[in-house]
Amino acid sequence: MDDSVTLCGPSAALWPVDSKAIPFAVSDPEFPKHSPDQHRVLPNRVENTQPPVESGDVDDPGEQRAVTSPETASPTHLSSEDSSESGAESPVESVEDKPSEFVTASGIDPVSLAPASAPASDDDSAASVPRATIRVFAVANQKGGVGKTTTTVNLGSCLAELGLRTLVIDLDPQANASTGLGINPRSIESSMYDVLLHDTPLEDCVEATEVRNLFCAPASLDLAGAEIELVPAFNRERRLKQAIESVSDDYDYVLIDCPPSLGLLTVNGLTAATEVLVPIQCEYYALEGLGQLLRNVDLVKKNLNPTLDLSTIVLVMFDARTKLASQVAKEVRDHFGPAVCRQVIPRSVRLSEAPSFGQPINIFDPTSRGALAYRDLAREVSGLTGR
Repeated sequence: MDDSVTLCGPSAALWPVDSKAIPFAVSDPEFPKHSPDQHRVLPNRVENTQPPVESGDVDDPGEQRAVTSPETASPTHLSSEDSSESGAESPVESVEDKPSEFVTASGIDPVSLAPASAPASDDDSAASVPRATIRVFAVANQKGGVGKTTTTVNLGSCLAELGLRTLVIDLDPQANASTGLGINPRSIESSMYDVLLHDTPLEDCVEATEVRNLFCAPASLDLAGAEIELVPAFNRERRLKQAIESVSDDYDYVLIDCPPSLGLLTVNGLTAATEVLVPIQCEYYALEGLGQLLRNVDLVKKNLNPTLDLSTIVLVMFDARTKLASQVAKEVRDHFGPAVCRQVIPRSVRLSEAPSFGQPINIFDPTSRGALAYRDLAREVSGLTGR
């Protein structure tokens, strides 16, 4: 039997690879390991953020605290100061000026690992800081229901809360990321379908959200047919990349919500991205398709996007009451090392309720465990804390 592996869907004719299928069990000794490059620290452009909403934490009593798993507990959470108290932009602060506030389930004492840096002078301002190269994340996992859209929406909102201009691109025909940000796909004039198939400029598709610095390029049901319509199209795998390049000077972060498949829409997302963010549910089935995803990331890297880097793995739906969640987290950390974020996302009823109100969790319930977890994750991903 032929052991060659190809991409699923219309992209099956792209790149056959003579390779053995990677077992789904992460404990396999041949499972690929990852050693990402050190992330750069983007400038934190201090801007006024929305005032916090007064709301109590009404999460389900059985939910877990948003903590880092004990076996990998490591210091430092640098909480960003609330810039809403000042009416004007303030000088950029050095990392070590921020207080350390890190709590783990095992009660580890706070320790600061902030790198030494010279304090900003009074003449420096956020406006004078040059923008670093844009970071484009493809949030991908071929398995559905693992928290891709939830992570895209809430991580993007928390990055915007830090003063980083963030664009969420919805490539999923279900348009859940769009509705989760309060955008009705039926009432928009243009969507990502028009950008990919009709060469509509991306800036004409972008919609503002109620979160400052957060923007969304919505999806529509028409994207369901884009997989077939893209097959004969010229330069079909790079259409999204070209669209993002036209607005790269306007944003610090771009988060691409990829559909739960390995077709041409996902290939477009991986080709346009500089980094891959993989949410992994802390359950057994979530590990089954991981080998296939990594194999296809390597195919895209070899054939379309040499700079693509699987840089970030986020453990989501973590339930500390079960041994299985801790075992899955340990297996993933053992094989992927520093690519796995210290901050895990707990199961939370409030995270499930927020999309029905068209709001990210940090707006819907800013004091909930889910909101605190995604804020810490945003600081970690953006480089405000080390891994």
